[in-house]
Amino acid sequence: MAERIILEEKANKTVYREGNLIIKEHVPSHPKANVFNEAYIHSCVEACGLSIPKILSVVPSNGGWALIMEYVEGRTMEQMLQEDPFRAQEYLEKLVDIQLEVGSHKVPQLRNTRYKMEEVIKSLKDIDASTRYELLQRLHGMARHTRLCHGDFVPSNVIIREDGSYCVLDWAHATSGNAGAEAAITYLLFSLEHPEYADDYLHIFCEKADMAIQYVQKWMPIVAAARLAKHNASEKDLLMQWISVAEYQ
Repeated sequence: MAERIILEEKANKTVYREGNLIIKEHVPSHPKANVFNEAYIHSCVEACGLSIPKILSVVPSNGGWALIMEYVEGRTMEQMLQEDPFRAQEYLEKLVDIQLEVGSHKVPQLRNTRYKMEEVIKSLKDIDASTRYELLQRLHGMARHTRLCHGDFVPSNVIIREDGSYCVLDWAHATSGNAGAEAAITYLLFSLEHPEYADDYLHIFCEKADMAIQYVQKWMPIVAAARLAKHNASEKDLLMQWISVAEYQ
């Protein structure tokens, strides 16, 4: 039997490797429908031809449900940044190139980003009704697009193989929507997790995508509000700063 190597542990899931398999095991309280929906999203993206791990099965596991996927050999771009920060510009440019390639695809079966964010913002209790109204008005004023959006596009979710090819992991949050929103989410996640790279990422993305930085920034209060729904206390102050921008523009 292959050795079990734990890769990630969170309150609602454990991700581990067994030989050539990756198992993403959810706690029993995690809804079964959510696990199968994640498998559906992943399968839809897989069908469009992008390089992503193949879903092999969804199985009962320790009272909950688990996704079983193929293991992909290589280093994450987060590891590459940590091991060789002097090449950060090169790595960030490669990250953006991959992100733009992902966004060149369309997967119409996926839920639209706007509808998902609207639902989340309406449910927020951490902000008052007036702020929710301002955020929804801003969201409704944004352009309607149908590009593939990963929803959690960060260096830890991109593997670079030895031959230089890539593989993008973790498609649980993928939607069909606006590339500006996708860039805003990545910029926000950089600001939360690796702030030293956040501004460089944003400038590289906007230059390569020929997109105004101001357009991505218009999305920031919206994506910050959506992130607030995760109820991570350590992030709340920064997220509220971004959300407050919506009240004064």
